[in-house]
Amino acid sequence: MTKKTDAVRPTPDQLDPVIHERLRLGILSALAVQECLSFTELRGLLNTTDGNLSVQARKLEEAGYVMCRKRFVGRKPRSTYRLSTAGRRALEEYLETLAGLLPNGAEWRKTGTSDSLQGDIQPIPSHG
Repeated sequence: MTKKTDAVRPTPDQLDPVIHERLRLGILSALAVQECLSFTELRGLLNTTDGNLSVQARKLEEAGYVMCRKRFVGRKPRSTYRLSTAGRRALEEYLETLAGLLPNGAEWRKTGTSDSLQGDIQPIPSHG
């Protein structure tokens, strides 16, 4: 029987730069658990400004990760967002890559200290 080789761990630069921003990750995460959310619901949930949410949602839309439906209710505009199939797949891949960057939780929990983590965790670059 051959010895099973360890898989190569991902590197931080393999994280999707479109998703690797706090607000964009928040939008995708919220839409992963809710079928659709309005602009107002997302703004309140993520505690952000109209302008910031608009810019970040547009980046996700341009990447094909979210779909936006704009319509009028009475005379008021209403935008609703949904996670696209590509967006769900990208989020899942992002989370798998992120999990691969972390040390094996079972191993470092046995030691009872966080000191053993210092050598295993690599800083993650910010992609604004």
